[in-house]
Amino acid sequence: MKPTKQLKQQALVAERAARETADEFVSRQLKALASGFRAQAKVIKKKKKKGPSRHA
Repeated sequence: MKPTKQLKQQALVAERAARETADEFVSRQLKALASGFRAQAKVIKKKKKKGPSRHA
């Protein structure tokens, strides 16, 4: 599985767990984790779109 797809899947799992937990603190932490996964996927996608760097 591609890294971006895997990170997005992890975000969905974290959000689902956040909805299902009764503890508000844990719910907020899981939502933050999901947000972090999505941000990582976005960075990877952006780097991939940009192409390889031209460093020597």
